[in-house]
Amino acid sequence: MNNTMYPIAVIGVIAIVTWVLRAFPFLLFGNRPLPKVIRYLGKALPPAIMTVLVIYCLRDISFGQSPFGIPELAACALVVILQVVRKNMYLSIIAGTVCYMILIRLM
Repeated sequence: MNNTMYPIAVIGVIAIVTWVLRAFPFLLFGNRPLPKVIRYLGKALPPAIMTVLVIYCLRDISFGQSPFGIPELAACALVVILQVVRKNMYLSIIAGTVCYMILIRLM
C-alpha cells in the first residue's frame, strides 16, 4: 500500500468496528425487552462511572501546600451549584472547566 491508502484503510477499519459495536446491542436484542441485568446496569453504571471520574480527578489535591485545593474545590462547587440550579450538563461542565483554568492561572 502506498502512503495515502494506509491511513484510509485504518480509518475504514475503525469506522466499521465502531459501527458494529454500536449496532450489536440492537441486533442482539431486537424488539425484545431488555433483561433485568442490563436495565440494572443502565441505571447503576452512569453514577458509578461519574463517581470514579471525580475521585480520579481529585486524587492528587495537596491540601498542605498552596493553593490548598481551592481551584479544584471551587470548580467542583460551581459545577454542583449550576447543575442543581440550571440542570444543564453542558453549562455545568464548561463553566467548571473555565473556572478551574482561571483559578489555576491566578493562584
